[in-house]
Amino acid sequence: MTSVMLGQRSFDDLGTPLHETTFCVLDLETTGGNRNEDTITEIGVVKVRGGECLGTFHTLVNPGRAIPPQIVMLTGLTDAVVATAPRIETVLGSLRDFLGDSVFVAHNAAFDLGFLRAAFARDDRPEYRPTVVDTAALARRLLRDEVPNCKLSTLASRLRLDHTPSHRALDDALATTDLLHLLLERAAGLGVLGLDDLVMLAKLAGHPQARKLTMTSSLPRTPGVYLFCGHRDEVLYVGKATNLRQRVRSYFGREDRRRIGPMLREMQRVRHLELADPLSAEVIECRLIARLLPRYNRAGTRADKYCYVRLDTDSPWPRLSVVKEPSTTGEHLGPLPSRAMAGQVVEALQSVLPLRRCSTRLGVNFRPADGAVPCSAAQLGVAMCPCAGDADRARYDAAVDAAVRAFRGDVGPITERLTGRMAALAAAQRFEEAAMVRDRLRALLVAVRRQQLVDTLRAAGDVTVRHRDRTWVVSGARLVDTAIVGSAGGALPVDAPDAPDPGRPLTRRHVDEALVLAKHFDKHAGRVEVVACSGEWRFPIDASDELPTLHVTRPAA
Repeated sequence: MTSVMLGQRSFDDLGTPLHETTFCVLDLETTGGNRNEDTITEIGVVKVRGGECLGTFHTLVNPGRAIPPQIVMLTGLTDAVVATAPRIETVLGSLRDFLGDSVFVAHNAAFDLGFLRAAFARDDRPEYRPTVVDTAALARRLLRDEVPNCKLSTLASRLRLDHTPSHRALDDALATTDLLHLLLERAAGLGVLGLDDLVMLAKLAGHPQARKLTMTSSLPRTPGVYLFCGHRDEVLYVGKATNLRQRVRSYFGREDRRRIGPMLREMQRVRHLELADPLSAEVIECRLIARLLPRYNRAGTRADKYCYVRLDTDSPWPRLSVVKEPSTTGEHLGPLPSRAMAGQVVEALQSVLPLRRCSTRLGVNFRPADGAVPCSAAQLGVAMCPCAGDADRARYDAAVDAAVRAFRGDVGPITERLTGRMAALAAAQRFEEAAMVRDRLRALLVAVRRQQLVDTLRAAGDVTVRHRDRTWVVSGARLVDTAIVGSAGGALPVDAPDAPDPGRPLTRRHVDEALVLAKHFDKHAGRVEVVACSGEWRFPIDASDELPTLHVTRPAA
């Protein structure tokens, strides 16, 4: 599978090349290890770019307090040595100017950066938040098998660095600079050529599959879809990314999901598809998951589990049911992600509307048998039972009408009643029952919002939408073309499914893509331009799946 790219990649897409990055390598000497109580006694900084030293910054600092004996023994700095040195407040301005926007580098960077930020804060200066590279973390990642430990003195000795650390700021900064250059050479062997890769590399210490990082060296920093492939080139996992290179490399860092480790052990190759924008990437991800059913995508087989809530309005006495496929008649809500969710939607509606719950077939000429006993739900007063002759036609028709209106988005009355019931149960400290009502209400709100998103997208028909330099062409709730201004439209690398039947509920294989598009247009409705539309554009929709605020009034004691 080859990569597809629409438009020319900009310089920013490539990341900041390391040979063009300016680093400021800093070391501090202090009166102790507590950044809030101890103070700085010496600062040394080396500024480098492309292996060339651009300048140094070095000064002693009067800490305004006695230097402890153990620190004197370690650094050789005494009270007499620093007595005539400037106070830190007079140094910080020129130090901040020297650092500029350079990448901050230190050995055990948290220590030096913590002291520096504390000093800036005490002097009421703006917060200092640079890009940070920790040479100690990088050394643990790249050199740990070659040295007994990753102390700066050990590394300088074992690796024969040009400068020797001496617990003096400038000497240690120079030794750290030598170490940085050596680490950059080692990192290049893992495909690390950009600053973003270098920053992430320090987070990958000890990852058992880190050797596979070389598979990511050719990945671009653009939107797209990545495919992890196994020994027989079978697709194990499909994912989307705004930045392909960064996202794939993140799997070797702090990804601690249970299935990531086994997946990375099986992975033998990474394939990718470059796309014009994140929306197109998400659409293509949906299509590939639906067609390839990768083992490690939990969503890979979910379409098989999708189902609908149906109200058979063609029946004389309509009832709610969960069905796998939509019928040619009746009202449908869905497809929904699982039978469990669909069941909760049915329970939410049935707990408010007295619709029959029995599955007896009731034709137009149905007459209840003499002595028929109402079902248990009718006996409890929560449902009507026309099969036993226990149903009021007008009241039943009103309940059916309320259900139809809920299917079409008007859930206000049902939400109000369920929220009131939830509050009453909570006030009575019947919290488990209140939670059950809450879960049913949430399922109903999510289902109705999904339905409204899909219906609104389908109502637009054939539509062309533009956002800045991106254009999307949608037909039949499917993305059929995308382009960047100034370039020809590029064919999407995975064909769209056949158009859905316009007079039928959306099918299980269409709904994921439709929801991706609808959610994007709903979220960005105020920023997109509708270039052409054969139907009616109604985004943003007036629907939310947020639970209403619950006001609990506890009974008086």
